[in-house]
Amino acid sequence: MQFSKSTDYALHALLHLAHSKLHQNIGIKELSAALGVSESYLSKIMSKLRQDGIVRAVPGVNGGYELARPAEQITFLEVIQVIEGRQQLFECSNLGSQQHRLLAEDGAADSQRKSECLVKRVMDGAEQHLYQYLREHTIQSVLDEVFKQSNHAVNKK
Repeated sequence: MQFSKSTDYALHALLHLAHSKLHQNIGIKELSAALGVSESYLSKIMSKLRQDGIVRAVPGVNGGYELARPAEQITFLEVIQVIEGRQQLFECSNLGSQQHRLLAEDGAADSQRKSECLVKRVMDGAEQHLYQYLREHTIQSVLDEVFKQSNHAVNKK
């Protein structure tokens, strides 16, 4: 499993917006320069984030983008699902195979278990752990960690 570059850029753009409290909003030109990505590519990503209510577009000459809500309310999972989609990560494609039927007959007395994908339960569990981890991490939690590390480094000197 691999997330797209769009997810990477979306998360970094949100970190940049959250960290830049001096500016109420940041223009696409400045944001694309900071991230090293083309304005047109980043505009498409920001449009998705805007449609989902994660960022707000500020019109006008000095317009740009700003977070639509506090950084501590924007989870990594939410951003990933906006960019990548909300489909399940694993789909069992082996239910009709002879191997599946043999294992299901050996291991299950009831008919419900015979029709259950043997691998899906494990994969669904892994997916839930991943989702929980990504739900626990917010844009703000990453910034807090950066500030904590930089303060720790300053205090060591």
